[in-house]
Amino acid sequence: MTHDRPNVVLINCDDLGYGDLGCYGSTRNDTPALDQLAADGIRFDSFYTASPVCSPARGALLTGCYPPRIGFGSFHGLPVLFPGMDIGLPPTEISIAKVLSDAGYATQAIGKWHCGDQPHFQPTNHGFDHYLGLPYSNDMGRQAGRPEFMPEMPPLPLISDGEVVEQQPDQTSLTDRYVTEALDFIRRSNGQPFFLYLAHMYVHVPIYVQDRFAEASSNGAYGAAVAAIDWATSVILDELDARGIAENTIVIFTSDNGSLGDNPPPFGSGEPLGASNDPLRGTKGTTWEGGQRVPGIIRWPKRIAPGRTSDAVLTAMDLFPTLATLCGADVPTDRTIDGHDISALLFDDDVPSPHDAFFYYWMNDLEALRSGRWKLHFSKRGTEHRALYDLDTDIGETTDIIDDHPDVVARLDAVAETARATMGDARLGREGSDVRPIGRVDDAAPLTTYDPAHPYVVAEYDLPDRG
Repeated sequence: MTHDRPNVVLINCDDLGYGDLGCYGSTRNDTPALDQLAADGIRFDSFYTASPVCSPARGALLTGCYPPRIGFGSFHGLPVLFPGMDIGLPPTEISIAKVLSDAGYATQAIGKWHCGDQPHFQPTNHGFDHYLGLPYSNDMGRQAGRPEFMPEMPPLPLISDGEVVEQQPDQTSLTDRYVTEALDFIRRSNGQPFFLYLAHMYVHVPIYVQDRFAEASSNGAYGAAVAAIDWATSVILDELDARGIAENTIVIFTSDNGSLGDNPPPFGSGEPLGASNDPLRGTKGTTWEGGQRVPGIIRWPKRIAPGRTSDAVLTAMDLFPTLATLCGADVPTDRTIDGHDISALLFDDDVPSPHDAFFYYWMNDLEALRSGRWKLHFSKRGTEHRALYDLDTDIGETTDIIDDHPDVVARLDAVAETARATMGDARLGREGSDVRPIGRVDDAAPLTTYDPAHPYVVAEYDLPDRG
């Protein structure tokens, strides 16, 4: 049985930086499969995630909406979800998996979820037929070197279709297990169009890697984790080739936010990670370019000419309406979707970006916006910080030219008001007129509880790195 609609493989990494791949200029890491993926498709150089941290970025990718639009700006005052919280992405939000499932696609999520760990919020309630992975970050388990102010985390749960199947899994084995699950899903599709969402654990700290990658790395554990991502990609691409379906499979590769840079982890060892957002300023957790401009690669041999690059401003939110269009699914019309259908841009270099402006939110604060070449900053972590940069000539945001362009600043200030009116700006006490509530459940509880009698494979992770 064959079909005309494309399959989709969406690979989303964790904390992988703009400068971490060879095709984006890295000389530290070995990424032959990903470099070839870019050569065989299109590489986007101004591809943005909707938040500089995990939970809001992932919610935005799945729903095509800015985080504040879906109540994902703040989680009980924290920037991301933590184990046992009573909040998450409600099933009333419509994910890309839901619209593709409704259109007849087989759907599978593998890896990090981080949109709520309670059963009500898990992937199988968001359009995915099956799920295997961690419900949140891999540093949210039992781990050595806990700072005094940080509560003890419950054992890290590995979930399969809503059931905890292992606690404190050996993290060195997880990428292999994820790849095996991905191959099994592709093979089970048997001619039915499929959507595979593979959300890697890497390169979030703590980084546990197999010896074969560690021994070959010239960039420590970080480079080994990047190599493991590259290897996983090569295995999946090889399977698509072997099954004769590569030609009509859209493969997308990106990251949920920027890297921590070549700095020590926020908590843990004092050794530099070896990550890179070069040539961008800033890191994960910031609304400088390095926090939100990430790798974005799309390959579709049947339709996308190879060897192309684009500097058009695009976002992870655009994947929702774009994939819906390309796969014959329906985009919801009863709610605001912030992403745009960029399918025309995939096929024609002369098609401009559909974004008149892109808004950078930290939690519920509007901290910056980009419009064309201009980026105007308003604040940083609750404190006013006004600055203007020309990203066409100053990608590293090194020279503030706000005093030189009052007309540009006035125009962008007016554009910012459109975002504040609909999505709010907590720093200024503004509430948005078009926001939807986060999901809530009663009687929330962590999925696991530490039991000293339990035969854990790894009772406590020995690396202290968190962040």
